[in-house]
Amino acid sequence: MRLADKRILITGAVDNIGKAAVAAFVAEGARVVIGDIDGERGEKAAKGFGGAVRFLQVDVADEESVKNLVERSAEWLGGLDVLAQNAGIVTMQRIADFDASTFDRLFAVNVRGMFLGAKYAIPHLEASGRGSIINTSSVTAKRAGPGMTIYSATKGAISSFTATLAIELAPKNIRVNAICPGWVDTSFNDSNIEFMGGRAVQEASVAATVPLGRQGRPEEMAPMFVYLASDESSYVTAQAIYVDGGF
Repeated sequence: MRLADKRILITGAVDNIGKAAVAAFVAEGARVVIGDIDGERGEKAAKGFGGAVRFLQVDVADEESVKNLVERSAEWLGGLDVLAQNAGIVTMQRIADFDASTFDRLFAVNVRGMFLGAKYAIPHLEASGRGSIINTSSVTAKRAGPGMTIYSATKGAISSFTATLAIELAPKNIRVNAICPGWVDTSFNDSNIEFMGGRAVQEASVAATVPLGRQGRPEEMAPMFVYLASDESSYVTAQAIYVDGGF
């Protein structure tokens, strides 16, 4: 019960890493609100966790939608101790093939969404006296490859945003950290795999570049979410923590 009485809002958690994080939060005693754009899958995911989890639909790129999510979540939970921002999208294309609308959408969801979530959650986190913001970045913030230029730029922005916001919020006792997953075997990477030329090519690349020789699993990312949400990490802030098999 490392998260007993913790009130957590997490975005992008209907499947993959986010859903694994929710399962870990609940197992450790937290009450959780899932915010996601996929209403049908969100409701189904929340029901699977019972009364400890509630779902609210949100478009993290839309300011009014995010404001509504945060305010309703705080109302249901009776406040807010943790904001976990896991919502994100990926598009793999060579830079010459990228169009401006796709560029804008990537930054709107991956970066603007982080800003909006923090903006509206900060007053509630400050009131709790022990706030924690967990942003999902990526190993691609530092190491990427062809086709990942724009996606990597959004993740680099998240890591920078995290470190700088942590300094700003430290006097309010709000910690801000980023989790940077490496290759994780989820449907999120389907477009990456297609761009690389198929599963066999991707797995060969993983074997050649990841020292542990394999992809991670969502359940291997979840403990870091728990740690950063818990009081065990009370002296950890402004960090980008890589969970990537050594990549």
